[in-house]
Amino acid sequence: MPDSGHRRRCAGGSRARAPVARPAVAPYTYRMTDIRVRIAPSPTGPLHLGTARTALFNFLFARHTGGTFIFRLEDTDQARSTEAFELDILEGMQWLGIRWDEGPGIGDEPERGAYGPYRQMQRLPRYAEAAAKLLAEDKAYYCYCSPEELEAERHRQEAAREPSRYNGRCAHLAAAERAAFDAEGRRPVIRFRIPERRVIAFDDIVRGHVEIDTNALGGDLVIVRSDGTPLYHFTVAVDDAAMAISHVIRGEDHLSNTPKHILLFEALGVPIPQFAHLPLILNPDRTKMSKRKSQTAVAAYRAEGFIPEAFVNYLALLGWSTGTEEEVLSEAELIERFNLSTVNSAGAVFDRERLIWLNGQWIRRLAADDLIDRLRPYVAGELAAGRIDWLPTDDEMHALMPIIQERLPTLASIGDLIGFIFRNDVDADVALLVPKRWDAATTATGLEAARATIAETGKGSWDAHGLEEPLRRLVEDRGWKAGDLFMAIRVAVTGRTATPPLFDTMVALGCGRTLARLDRAIEKLAGQATPNP
Repeated sequence: MPDSGHRRRCAGGSRARAPVARPAVAPYTYRMTDIRVRIAPSPTGPLHLGTARTALFNFLFARHTGGTFIFRLEDTDQARSTEAFELDILEGMQWLGIRWDEGPGIGDEPERGAYGPYRQMQRLPRYAEAAAKLLAEDKAYYCYCSPEELEAERHRQEAAREPSRYNGRCAHLAAAERAAFDAEGRRPVIRFRIPERRVIAFDDIVRGHVEIDTNALGGDLVIVRSDGTPLYHFTVAVDDAAMAISHVIRGEDHLSNTPKHILLFEALGVPIPQFAHLPLILNPDRTKMSKRKSQTAVAAYRAEGFIPEAFVNYLALLGWSTGTEEEVLSEAELIERFNLSTVNSAGAVFDRERLIWLNGQWIRRLAADDLIDRLRPYVAGELAAGRIDWLPTDDEMHALMPIIQERLPTLASIGDLIGFIFRNDVDADVALLVPKRWDAATTATGLEAARATIAETGKGSWDAHGLEEPLRRLVEDRGWKAGDLFMAIRVAVTGRTATPPLFDTMVALGCGRTLARLDRAIEKLAGQATPNP
């Protein structure tokens, strides 16, 4: 790790120079039925990919081991927490199918679980009680340093090229000194005493043996603000202890926080859970994923038409694998195979193209009625945006399933795939109508001949094979390239150069609309007989 105070060694490696801190309580052996894990997001932003992946790994681990999965909201940052963000997180978790055994309800649904409440702002008396215990045992103290004094000390340390840390100014105040500060109207914070020159060691399920020197932790830790609200490191330790959390499974970015939490667990006299720090999710350039470079909100992927089966499948493979070549895995298969010990320690690169491919694989697995149900809001969105002229019926959608289901990458791409079918007319671009090897006059001649062939075919059966066969005979008789004529027809009837198979598309349009669109294209070409350069 970059900080010289952080050291990672394999079990059996050389010993640290400083004494290794040992748990103050006897190691706790968890039986399978004792396994309790949690996800504890802060509602200060929408549900993030990293949070969703961490929630999923906790959920899979709990289900695989027969344990309990807890959802807890860490909402003590009242300045940035909002109900909208909380709802986004709750609804996002539900959309992903990550169901908690204990946690808050949504809407009229009550919270469930014997360890509630599951919102931290409803647990303030518990934190006050724990803080009072630490104060009484001199494991914490009141700190009266003003923001200006702390800033001045930080600048002094920078100028002296010293590491940034609290200097302990208030660590041993006499009663009279505290009374004087109180008389001045200063409102103290509460700091937890961090011991010096100790190495905190723990065995991480993912990362192996980890040792971190307490001198790298920044000095005594603020655990309660001057307004009485507790801070993250304190609340997470108090809540994990109170909720009997056996395994803390979280992102690698929390690894450096773990010594603080172990020290708090020790001070509170509670069992220390096992830790598993998951690899970071990285951008394709291997930088840490952030909203500045990538789309990180789960809701945005939902809006794009990714389906939850595929999204969960993909998230599970971000940092974990089955050890086989299999990639398309159901929730039941993920639960059966998931094992924390096979989670990778290296960063997981987010590959959008792989996600799109996996989404397409899952779309292929859906029953036709299910896919139509899921497509409805996206088709309605196309109508609202004016990109189609009417809302297709279920029968119309069923008829299109053969050309939709095998080609749809996301639900939101339905408009690009077949939107032209549900327009009264299309306005084909002449530049696209004319193939590279043809000029406008040749294209008009080709479309006229094709129109006559199609009209004749339409008197009988209207199917893809019945259309393709006579049109191929036409190009053979005229000595044309099939690709030139078929591209001209494609653009004439769809307005696009890339669509589902041409003959299936014409069948979906129907004979009347196909001929009408050919007529309009031929009219546009009339008089443009100048050869292509």
